[in-house]
Amino acid sequence: QEQLVESGGGLVQTGGSLRLSCAASGRTFTGHAMGWFRQAPGKEREFVSTISWSGVTYYADSVKGRFIISRDNARNTVYLQMNSLKLEDTAVYYCAARRGIGLSTSRAAYDYWGQGTQVTVSS
Repeated sequence: QEQLVESGGGLVQTGGSLRLSCAASGRTFTGHAMGWFRQAPGKEREFVSTISWSGVTYYADSVKGRFIISRDNARNTVYLQMNSLKLEDTAVYYCAARRGIGLSTSRAAYDYWGQGTQVTVSS
């Protein structure tokens, strides 16, 4: 059974950093594009960042220049380094994988989802 498990969330002050990890198990995601989304209370799940198998990346404007997505294909793991965190970054962060190799910012394009990890930024 395919499974994505996020970790690394927590409580951090504004301006701080966190590194999220997403470990894939149950199958290989060779060739798959991976993505991070987030959902704040009362809001829809929104795109954060995505990375192709070869390492091409794309970011939402709201996180560009602050977040860095990366992947270790040998470990079947994707990372999201979050720097200069703001209050509005508070959300549950979800890892996702899509069968397609191209990048997408659409939730509907992703086939597998993790359970999410909470990130809370306080002042």
